[in-house]
Amino acid sequence: MTTFSKVVERLGGDFPTEAFGRTHRVWRGVADFSSVLTWDDLNTVIGRGRLDAPRLRLHRDGDLIPWQRYATAVATRRNVVWQRIKPSRLHSQLHDGASLVLDAVDELHQPAERLAQVLEGIFRGRVQINVYASWTATEGFGTHWDDHDVIVVQLEGAKRWRLYGQTRVNPLHRDIEAPEPPADGPAEEIVLRAGDMLYLPRGWWHSVAATEGRSLHLTCGLQTTTGADLLGWLSDRLRSSETVREHLPVFAPLQEQAAYLALLRQGVMDALHDGAIGDFLAARDGIEPGRPMPSLPYLDAVPARDDLYVRLTTARAQLTDNDQDQVVLLLGGEEWTFAPPVRAVLSLLLDGASLSLGYLAEKSGLTVGQVAGLVTELVKADVAAVNEP
Repeated sequence: MTTFSKVVERLGGDFPTEAFGRTHRVWRGVADFSSVLTWDDLNTVIGRGRLDAPRLRLHRDGDLIPWQRYATAVATRRNVVWQRIKPSRLHSQLHDGASLVLDAVDELHQPAERLAQVLEGIFRGRVQINVYASWTATEGFGTHWDDHDVIVVQLEGAKRWRLYGQTRVNPLHRDIEAPEPPADGPAEEIVLRAGDMLYLPRGWWHSVAATEGRSLHLTCGLQTTTGADLLGWLSDRLRSSETVREHLPVFAPLQEQAAYLALLRQGVMDALHDGAIGDFLAARDGIEPGRPMPSLPYLDAVPARDDLYVRLTTARAQLTDNDQDQVVLLLGGEEWTFAPPVRAVLSLLLDGASLSLGYLAEKSGLTVGQVAGLVTELVKADVAAVNEP
């Protein structure tokens, strides 16, 4: 099994129904995660990227360290100012107890992007992966909570997690009140070691520190999907209703206002039918733009080459059939219909894996030229990307 398939396996079973959104869960010895990100990978991303704060930042004892202490401002000939990392200053801050955070490494490093896509396919929502590195037992952030669920992947070393649970049930980023800090000590203490994974629901207070020298881990932040999101989507759909588009009867007598509210209530109840959640998720999946990627040097048609690789830029494409026995693909806000033989190609690509045109042709019974023609159509719609081996 691959690293990613092992992650998928752990997040299956009873996890979605018994733990997700309810309680934390730990998986021991899931996989060797070094294929996702190494120290050399991190050095390359930091050294070659223009990663201005707060995307790249340092924290110590809950405080954000000013970027001037580990970087210097550089002005280009085009008068663009950016922050260049000074390795010696960075090393010094980290040696003195700072923790390094790099946001959205999935946008900068392909194996991390692949992990994000795998998780997006499971949870049907956007995933952002941040890197956390520390060398001492000093806590970078103190005791805090996040407004989204997380999957933590320990790459190297060990990290101690003190868990306090929730003080407000399911707090939101935009909420009417903030959770109170926990009054008691931690309910549980967990040490994650290389190869371990942790799931933590949003709103759970926690503190984190390295326990045995240096530590490197990824925190995969999961897009929060709540009843508020469902109602927001329904409010847009209900604009098709004449009742919803009608002026509120502000100046009407109470009896007429009550009659209007009855009509409005019925429209909302009808919209909240038993399949509304599935409709909402499918609609959101269908418009998810994914992670668009150019396919240079191929500006027009994708050549019919066995050794070219293609992948969909989202792992949330929807594949169904219509009444004419055609294959229907919903992806990136677009809808395509294809003849039945194309289903085999699309099915193989659905999870975002990168596969060769030759392999797709072999598995589907199509010619490489036919597969290249299909891929060309998807590339021109910005929902697939092609690369050489």
